[in-house]
Amino acid sequence: MKSTLPFLLIFSFTGILNAQYQESLKDTIEVEKESSFSAQVDILNQYLWRGQSYGGKYVAAQPSLEYAITDNLSIGIWATTNFQKLYYETDELTPRAYQELDLGISYALNNFITIELWDYYYPSVEKFDDEDTSIFNFGDDGVQTLDALLIFDFSEIWLPLEASISTFIAGNDYRYDSDEENPKQNFTTYVELNYYFEDVLAEIEINPFAGAVLNNQAEYYEYADFDKVSFINLGVALAREFSLNNDFSVPVNLKYIHNAATENTDIFGRNFIVAGIALVYN
Repeated sequence: MKSTLPFLLIFSFTGILNAQYQESLKDTIEVEKESSFSAQVDILNQYLWRGQSYGGKYVAAQPSLEYAITDNLSIGIWATTNFQKLYYETDELTPRAYQELDLGISYALNNFITIELWDYYYPSVEKFDDEDTSIFNFGDDGVQTLDALLIFDFSEIWLPLEASISTFIAGNDYRYDSDEENPKQNFTTYVELNYYFEDVLAEIEINPFAGAVLNNQAEYYEYADFDKVSFINLGVALAREFSLNNDFSVPVNLKYIHNAATENTDIFGRNFIVAGIALVYN
């Protein structure tokens, strides 16, 4: 299938690189470690994900937990809410309330390649589109999506650069024929690059990033182009972390995000400022 070609190419590339670096990296990998928890609570002025605004310009809280089973394997849970009860603004057009609950698993093949699988569950959209909010409903009327990711961290071998590719492999990611019938899984694919300038000024990290959705025929990314590659997540982030003690830290970040899609950006606009503060325990 045309839309899965980038994912297959990445897997081939992964196999070659993994074999090439296995000998040099194997001493840095410890298969077993003492299990541990980490927890985090983020407070943001608004919630954006991959250039998409969810819940409008309302403060969002995002708690998360991670359990490290080994140095390589971890599981996690993440949630977001903007505390709104009304599901639309007064114009009955702009989405307002938004809640989501995600479950994930992550496995590091080495200190260069990580594989992740995330289950996104977003029941609040039922109020928008009369969807079936049953949990684990991955059909075309459900509100659940399964996302497979490959993450490449080049910082140990080349540059402070991170690349990722995400493909929806199940769930409400369907495209239809011209009669709006015969749903088919679209395998919508998103790619992103992040570069990190560390300790540039007063221990501030600067992170320019660029993300694009390659095949959006299923219209999963609502505020993007549907018929061509769409650069929906362009911007730069500033981050500074303050340590409270050995267990707690307080990261502060500020992002400018530009959605360069040529269509479907009227509801929320194309430019965003996202400010956040977190409390982290690890």
